[in-house]
Amino acid sequence: MKLVEERVAQTESENRPFTSAEQQSMAKYYTPQQIEAIIAAEKSIDTNDLALQGQLRSDAWRMEYLDDFTKLRSAIDYPSNSPSSPHPTTSVAPAIPKLPDSDFTAPTRLQTDTEGPMDRLAKISGFDLKEMKGFHTRVLVNRRVVNQTRLGKIQSISILALAGNGDGLLGLGVGKAAEFADAMKHARLDAIRNMKPVPRYEGRTIFGTVHGKVGAVQVELSSRPPGFGTRVSHLIFEICKAAGITDLSARVGKSRNPMNTVKAAYEALMSQRLPEDVARGRGKKLVDVRKVYYAGNVL
Repeated sequence: MKLVEERVAQTESENRPFTSAEQQSMAKYYTPQQIEAIIAAEKSIDTNDLALQGQLRSDAWRMEYLDDFTKLRSAIDYPSNSPSSPHPTTSVAPAIPKLPDSDFTAPTRLQTDTEGPMDRLAKISGFDLKEMKGFHTRVLVNRRVVNQTRLGKIQSISILALAGNGDGLLGLGVGKAAEFADAMKHARLDAIRNMKPVPRYEGRTIFGTVHGKVGAVQVELSSRPPGFGTRVSHLIFEICKAAGITDLSARVGKSRNPMNTVKAAYEALMSQRLPEDVARGRGKKLVDVRKVYYAGNVL
C-alpha cells in the first residue's frame, strides 16, 4: 500500500497544474480556446489512474520509442504554418457544411430504364412493377435440350414457369437459353405476359368436372365442397396456389410427363363451361340451369 501511495504522490508532483508563467509561454503558440481545452483535459485525468495504469510496458514486445506530439516530424507531419496543412490549428471542429435545398427525387426504374424487359412488359400487360413483383411465380419443369446442327450439338436449357396473382389470374411461360438464369428469366416474363383469368366457383373451386389432354397425358379436374383442400399432385398444386383455388381433386391418367401434365391441367382449367354459357346455349335462364331458387331451395 505504501508503494502505491508513493507512486501516486510522485505522479501528482510530475503532473502538477500549469503555472501562470507556463500559460503565458503557451499563449505564443496556442489560442485562448486551445489553452482552455488543454487545461480542461489535464483536469479530467485522474492521478490515481495515471499512477496505477499509465505505466510503460517492460515486456519483450514493448514499443522501442515514444511518440512526442510536441514535435513535428517532416516525414509524416504537415508544418503547422503551411497553407497546405489539411488540419487547422484550432480546438474547435469546423462546422458541418449544409447542402443547398433542391427538388431532387430518386428516379424510379421506369424513369431510368425505359427499355428494360420489365418495363416493356408493364406497358404491354398493363400491370405496374409493384404488382408484377407480388405475383406468385414458380419454375415447374426444367430440362436440358440439344439441337443438332451442321456445326454440332448445341445444348440449351428449357424451362416451364408459372405465374399467378392468387386471385383468378394464371399464366404459363416457356423460356430457352444457354444459361439457367437467362432461361428462367425469359420463362417468368413469358408467364406473366400470358396470364389469363381462370373461372372459379365461389372463388375457391371450379365449375363441375373438366378434362384436359396433351400428348399421352390425360388430366381430370373435379370441383369439391368447402374445406376439401387441394388433393392433387405437386405440379397441379402449384397451379391451384397461383390461381387461388383451394378445393379441388385431380386424376392424371396414362402418361405422367411433367411438362404435358402442367399443360393439360392448364388446358382443363381454361376449358370450363360457365353456367351463363350453358343457359344461353339452352335458351333458358341461369336460375333454371342451376336449379336453385329463392332461399337456396333446390327443386
